[in-house]
Amino acid sequence: MQIATARVSRCSLVNAGNAIKLGRSGPRRRRLMLLMWIMLSGSLCLMVDCQMKIPPETVQQWAVSFGKEMAALSNRYSGAKLLQKKYKDVEGVVKIEEVNGEELVKTFAEEMEEMLGRKMKSVKRLAEAAEDADLGHEYNETLEFDYFNSLLINTVDEEGNPTPLGGEFLLEKNEHFNKLPVNTWHSNIQVPTNVYNRDPDILNGVYMSEALNDVFIDNFQKDPTLTWQYFGSATGFFRLYPGIQWIPDENGVVTFDCRNRNWYIQAATSPKDVIIVVDVSGSMKGLRLTIAKHTINTILDTLGENDFVNIIAYSDYVRYVEPCFKGILVQADLDNREHFKLLVNELHVKGEGKVKNAMKESFKVLNEAAALGQGSLCNQAIMLITDGAMEDFKDVFEEFNWPERRVRVFTYLIGREMTFAENVKWIACNNKGYYTHVSTLADVQENVMEYLHVLSRPMVINHDHDIIWTEAYMDSVLFNTQAQSLLLMTSVAMPVFSKKEETLSHGILLGVVGTDVALRELMKLAPRYKLGIHGYAFLITNNGYILSHPELRPLYKEGKKLKPKPNYNSVDLSEVEWEDTEEKLRTAMVKGETGTLSLDVRSSVDKGMRVIFLKNDYFYTVINETPFSLGIVLSRGYGEYIFTGNVSVEEGLHDLITPDLTLANEWTYCEIDIDPAHRKLTQLQAVVKYLTGKEKDLHCDAQLLQQTLFDAVVTAPMEAYWTALMLNTSE
Repeated sequence: MQIATARVSRCSLVNAGNAIKLGRSGPRRRRLMLLMWIMLSGSLCLMVDCQMKIPPETVQQWAVSFGKEMAALSNRYSGAKLLQKKYKDVEGVVKIEEVNGEELVKTFAEEMEEMLGRKMKSVKRLAEAAEDADLGHEYNETLEFDYFNSLLINTVDEEGNPTPLGGEFLLEKNEHFNKLPVNTWHSNIQVPTNVYNRDPDILNGVYMSEALNDVFIDNFQKDPTLTWQYFGSATGFFRLYPGIQWIPDENGVVTFDCRNRNWYIQAATSPKDVIIVVDVSGSMKGLRLTIAKHTINTILDTLGENDFVNIIAYSDYVRYVEPCFKGILVQADLDNREHFKLLVNELHVKGEGKVKNAMKESFKVLNEAAALGQGSLCNQAIMLITDGAMEDFKDVFEEFNWPERRVRVFTYLIGREMTFAENVKWIACNNKGYYTHVSTLADVQENVMEYLHVLSRPMVINHDHDIIWTEAYMDSVLFNTQAQSLLLMTSVAMPVFSKKEETLSHGILLGVVGTDVALRELMKLAPRYKLGIHGYAFLITNNGYILSHPELRPLYKEGKKLKPKPNYNSVDLSEVEWEDTEEKLRTAMVKGETGTLSLDVRSSVDKGMRVIFLKNDYFYTVINETPFSLGIVLSRGYGEYIFTGNVSVEEGLHDLITPDLTLANEWTYCEIDIDPAHRKLTQLQAVVKYLTGKEKDLHCDAQLLQQTLFDAVVTAPMEAYWTALMLNTSE
């Protein structure tokens, strides 16, 4: 019965609905019995309320009797015994095979590595094209150039004339891009509202990056599974392929800035340890404190899972905004960043500002982390936010940072007062940092971003073209559409540098190129039908966070809309595989090891309505050239085996195309995304065309198709059985 049920799950039989209806309209005798049980249950509740005692043996007899009746109903109307008999009849052509978890996880990982490798090659081609285009471009201060602005395309002014930087831009709905209207022949440009779209830097960058259009198209033709490709410029513009119309928010503005996105920041800089030191003395009251808080939050937004951070506030004394993090660096994941923001919002000013002790404390924390091999083990920086520095602090740098100047110090002078500007500038310049003056809230964004360029210079000078992969995310901000917000993604990105001889020593970052990968497409390479009953596959990052897992539920319902949970992309493996109490599985996968592990687990079924106890075997390995690890789970017992049968295509097709049968929507029998001509086909249509030889160039899973045809043949008598039950109402 167990094996038969598992095999039927390959084909979702419409007739199952008929079985449910039959159960509701079954024989009169059983209907009366069910009614009696309902009445008895109600009476039982009344008797309990009245303190009347019923012997446990009596209740047990009721339960046994009720269970037998339910089992009889289930056996009769489900047709399970008939199905078991049909599989028994074909036992001679059935092969039962034990699933080899070690081989399976290795095969899945290799296929994923190949798929992700194609994405990395596409990104490398984009980076090379962008650098070559910049090498051949001469900067023109007076350049005039019209481009397609994604916010202005297909719009007209009051007189009906095309809006400047708009014009006609063909858009067609495309199934491959979530049914969004796109232009697959051209990219277009998004510019943040706070950036002038005709600034010479913007115009020169847009003109230079026009060379990427042909590469976008060529990449898409070489790998039709590609989704969005893009170039985020250091000057702020964002070139996106395919071209799309940008939707402003309810205020008519576009706040999206590619330089704030995780893929940009991670690709532009190496991992870093950052201590933010903020002045909360009495002089920082009012607008200055508001600007300081905004500056801190903006710095926090530039950090990611590979970075480490802490925040120190100072006046007459030094204090950590989170006392629990005293003297240490914590991972700058989403949870910690949001926690810091809440604490920063509660800061208040008092006393006299004495920066010396705060700087000493910061250097001690960073030096200790480096000595113990903790933190990012890469860049280290102190961000000093103040309205002035009045102490003699030179001896602090002599003791802790000179002459190596291993820790960079970035300074942010808050407010319009310039009295202490020289002191604040001196600190940054003598510690390989950068000084900025932040006088208004509008200045914060651009000034904070400058530190990324400084930290990227060693990479640029050395031309370290490191490829990065991001954690899972739902980029609902990008296109402001419900369809996009439901798609869990990861991005691969790579920095773009200037190769001009006159700028090599300066280390100029031009921007970052990247592409998105839908995780559901990646997980199709680990199909459930190969994993047995209760088996599944999952992916995590080298930080232990989940990329994909059956127990990851990143959405919640608000009214009729689905929305991402606040910290959906920072769910740790230990939060879903919680039987891994010693974190042996998590530790091994974070380290990128290959191995196996067995755990006794409790698993929920029927949408969490029931719990079953299982013995699971975990098989895991790293996906080469990525920070990801793949795990698969096989349950002891039935989950260790699959069986396959063999029927002819003609026989199988005869039963496959009957109206009472449909294929599971979430399974991929044939790849219909690769060729645009196939994208309008359903899975069943694609299967039929492939098996009949009408579309030989379709990429289909031969093993799955063979098993599906076999199941279709074996389950074919079920319709006649259920029909006979429906007609037989004489009992």
